[in-house]
Formats: sequence, structure tokens, C-alpha cells
Amino acid sequence: MTTLIVLGVLLAIVVILALWVVGIYNGLVTLRNRFKNAFAQIDVQLKRRYDLIPNLVETAKGYLKHERETLEAVIKARNIAASAAEAVAANPASGSAVKNLMGAEAGLAGALSRLMVVSEQYPDLKANQNMTQLTEELTSTENKIAFARQAFNDSVMTYNTKRETFPTVVFAGMFGFQSAELFKVEDPTERNAPQVKFS
Repeated sequence: MTTLIVLGVLLAIVVILALWVVGIYNGLVTLRNRFKNAFAQIDVQLKRRYDLIPNLVETAKGYLKHERETLEAVIKARNIAASAAEAVAANPASGSAVKNLMGAEAGLAGALSRLMVVSEQYPDLKANQNMTQLTEELTSTENKIAFARQAFNDSVMTYNTKRETFPTVVFAGMFGFQSAELFKVEDPTERNAPQVKFS
């Protein structure tokens, strides 16, 4: 009789521990899915921006005949950033992919800024209705990207905090839950979105 009681108590302890570990695992899955969804929201806005850029370049092309190098640099930077965004979309938990995207986005922001500086020198381009509309849409999209990036970083912070606290940290590595990378701008000069307003 005592053996059955001891076995029953041990079985109850094992079941409770198993349920506790399952709860930890499910909590990590939930938080990981939240930050993946948060990146999906960034991805939507990045794709919108990547779709706007060729139209912006096409509109500027007619006016900036002598600025071919600048236009090509924007398209090249856009393609690199789009490719990097696809890599992150495939696996938002990949720290190296997020870092590559941050670098590509910094390059794109620089190329767009150069385009806008050059565009300021062409009054006819500044007055072009199509160019004005595209730059307004691009500015709006940049704002949406900033908000989506903030939501992503909040989700990553929650996930990483949960992953690194005891007792979850004991199981996180065993279950393959790696640390996630924040989507941040390293260089303080790149923190500002490219200025795309014509005055």
C-alpha cells in the first residue's frame, strides 16, 4: 500500500513537471510567433517602399539625365535591401539576416537621401505632380515602417526577456529557442528617415 502511494506521488510529480515544461515551451512558441508576426508587418511596409522606389526613379529619370549614377545607386540599394528583407521574412529569428537587413536598409536610406538632394536642384522635377505624390507616399511608408519596427522590437524584447529568465533559460536552449535580434540602426547619422519632401 505504501509503495502504491509513493508511486502515485512520484507519478503526480512527474506529470506536474511535464505540464510545467510544456507550459514553458508553449510560452516561448507564442512569444516567438508574436515577433515573427511583428516582422511580417515590417515586411509589408518594406515591400510597399520597394515598390514605390522604381516609380520614383522612373519619374526622376526624365529630369535627371546627367545623374544616371545616382539613379542606378538607388535601384541597386533597393534590390539589395529587398533581397535582405526576403531572407529575414523567411526566418525572422536569424540574427545575421536581421543584421544584413539593417545594413542594406542603411545603404538604401543613404542612396535615397542622395537622390533627394540631387532632386532639389531641379525645379521642374520638384513641381512634377507624380514626383510629389510618390514622395508623400514614401514619407508615409517610412513612418509606418518606423511604427512596425517599434512593435517588432517590443515583441523581440519580450521574447528575449522570457527566454533569458530562470527557469525558462534552462529549457530554451534545449528546445532550440535562440536569442532574437532587435531591428535597430547602429549609426546615429542613419537614425533619421530619408527626407523626401519637396518645399
